[in-house]
Amino acid sequence: MSVRLGINPLTWTNDDLPSLGGETPLETCLSEGREAGFSGFELGHKFPRTPEALSEVLGEHDLSLVSGWYSSNLLERSPEEEIEAVKDHLNLLKQCGAKAMVFCEVTHCVHGNQSHPLSQRPHLSDAEWQRLTEGLNIVGDYLKEQGVHMAYHHHLGTVVESQADVERLMDNTRDSVGLLLDFGHLVGAGGDPLAIAKRYSSRIKHVHCKDIRFPVLDELRNRDKSFLNGVLDGVFTVPGDGNIDFLPTLKHLSEQGYQGWLVVEAEQDPKVAHPLTYARMGYRNLRSLAEQAGFSVDE
Repeated sequence: MSVRLGINPLTWTNDDLPSLGGETPLETCLSEGREAGFSGFELGHKFPRTPEALSEVLGEHDLSLVSGWYSSNLLERSPEEEIEAVKDHLNLLKQCGAKAMVFCEVTHCVHGNQSHPLSQRPHLSDAEWQRLTEGLNIVGDYLKEQGVHMAYHHHLGTVVESQADVERLMDNTRDSVGLLLDFGHLVGAGGDPLAIAKRYSSRIKHVHCKDIRFPVLDELRNRDKSFLNGVLDGVFTVPGDGNIDFLPTLKHLSEQGYQGWLVVEAEQDPKVAHPLTYARMGYRNLRSLAEQAGFSVDE
């Protein structure tokens, strides 16, 4: 099976904490990402938001659009309202060739609030779970009809964080609700990426390869810190620089026929973790892991 390797601009500039890399121009992100070896980028807040302008800036660096984050509020608005809200983002992804949308329910989330510890993340009642899954089915069906698959992003600090949350979400939605498997967020929540890959491999539409430094994660939990303070402490890093064993899960995905993007997404403080150095390390390590797993890597 073939995959492509992409990167998220969080290596250079952070959307949740704009002071990190705030002075770094988009041109630097794209040129250094390409220099490191990556063939595509996910969106960030510094990217143009029209198809023409986005295609032009990516084309100047021979880069493809991988995907882009969408913040859903299905617990506060109807599926029909959500579909209206998503249309501009959907059109941007469609026109620029992306096949999956990074989709996350952010109602009551705490990951963007530096003063709220992860322990205060929201939990859903049975009625809220039903509302969320029914809404995701409707929006997922719509996105699939438009040729872009929903890739639901379980995320620390949100309503779908733990392995049990992921399983409940997947078990109560249709195939149009695909999954973004994020190694760092799942391991960070105490979950097992291989178990999720084995159970839902046919529905995994996108993969984020974020590594974790376990001692920093332990400190985050023991001292009841916020997600963003964990980022500042260095809880995340590129594949091969932390403690996650990626190979068994990647091998299973290869055996099950996963085709798409493997994305380095490692939010770090660029003043501490030099972006180009870590981008190169991430590409080198992820390419090696992918090839060991049985994937062929397309440029």
